[in-house]
Amino acid sequence: MLKAYKSDIIKPDNISHGFYSRLGGVSSGLYAGLNLGLGSSDDKENVHKNRALVAEDMGVGESDLLTLYQIHSADVVTVNKPWGIDNLPKADAMVTSKRGLVLGILTADCVPVLFADYKHGVIGAAHAGWKGALGGVVHNTIDAMCELGAVRESIVAVVGPAIAGDSYEVGGEVRAAFLKENESFAEFFTKNHKEKYQFSLSELVVSLLEREKIESLEHINQDTYQNAAEFYSFRRATHKKESDYGRQISAICLKD
Repeated sequence: MLKAYKSDIIKPDNISHGFYSRLGGVSSGLYAGLNLGLGSSDDKENVHKNRALVAEDMGVGESDLLTLYQIHSADVVTVNKPWGIDNLPKADAMVTSKRGLVLGILTADCVPVLFADYKHGVIGAAHAGWKGALGGVVHNTIDAMCELGAVRESIVAVVGPAIAGDSYEVGGEVRAAFLKENESFAEFFTKNHKEKYQFSLSELVVSLLEREKIESLEHINQDTYQNAAEFYSFRRATHKKESDYGRQISAICLKD
């Protein structure tokens, strides 16, 4: 059985959504569970079976489950029709006003964000690693939704499971990049005993959303690094010297 975290601020009567854990899939070994990573070295047949499971849970066929070739950018794609899996757009966020299309974001520590304006029928999904967050992927996704008819004050956003600050160590160069943009970002960095910093990326993304003056937001506070039973984690795999890692999916769809 699949497990997906959901938010009450996204209206279930006309929008399906879920921040899926790794539980319930068919992959094995390093990828045990619901690995959606087409770019991983997992058996591609298993990845497709996992995609089909998520699509079914979201109420669509696999061809209507759309993912991106994510590049840690702030680029947003407007979705009008399915594009298959052989020519994925290079971007880190998607928006649509088309019903029956699932927007899927893959993560393994980075921050997934799902957006909805159920009053005007527009949804969005974004992948916010530190580079994308710094580059403005949150702001750009909201702007792209508004171009489709959404109203900023009607948008709700949910920040999903991601690596927590206590688990995410970065160098001073990452902190410096954020402080160059805005000195107030210093509050999300805490110096540790190694002369490096613990970085609360999810909390920073929450702060960016608060600045956008949207209707409401929620943070599903789950640490992908610490919770190995439910989540894949790039950093945990790196620390364990594992050869690869899986990716979980966060998905949203305007119902037909």
